[in-house]
Amino acid sequence: MKNDIIITISRQFASGGRSIGRQVADSLSLPYYDKELITLAAKESGYGEEFFENIEEKANNKFLYYLSSGFGNVSSWGTDIALDDKLFLIQADVIRSVAAKGSCVIVGRCADYVLNNNPNCINIFIYSDIDHRIDRAKNDYHLDAPNLKDAILKSDKKRATYYNYYTDMKWGQMENYHLLLNSDSIGIENSVELIKRYVQLRQQNR
Repeated sequence: MKNDIIITISRQFASGGRSIGRQVADSLSLPYYDKELITLAAKESGYGEEFFENIEEKANNKFLYYLSSGFGNVSSWGTDIALDDKLFLIQADVIRSVAAKGSCVIVGRCADYVLNNNPNCINIFIYSDIDHRIDRAKNDYHLDAPNLKDAILKSDKKRATYYNYYTDMKWGQMENYHLLLNSDSIGIENSVELIKRYVQLRQQNR
């Protein structure tokens, strides 16, 4: 590529965003980071992966103070900051580290916000209508719940709560992204091709 490109993908639950991100990475021969970030964060911090997998979406005034002061050296904060907040910051350090190595695709984990000062970022939000998401949850994710619609919307609410708390932005708000894409309108494979074309045009205009 002409210049490094960091593609961050935020997505509604069962919108196909993870599959799209993986296929974009494979097609462009880029490193792909999703749950891989959990493994890296656990390795760097010494905390078990289960800590990063189960970060609760809860606020802490002391965290907001640290965040407004800059991320700084997380390891020096000791026990003065809540564990969940410390885990977020450790994960943020890992995200910046992998982005500094060159072009890649990063799915979720507030990567668009963590890298908001990185000029190489293309931030994408994938969404889909609820009926398609229910079908995908059943057929692709093999989920079986008494009310899948409620489960899907609850998952979205948790993602929004987490994102809105740990950033100064609103999850899914169009101003926060370069490209918003309805994966139903053209399908997964065409969504991948559209993102690749967007990357190409972005490179040509830099």
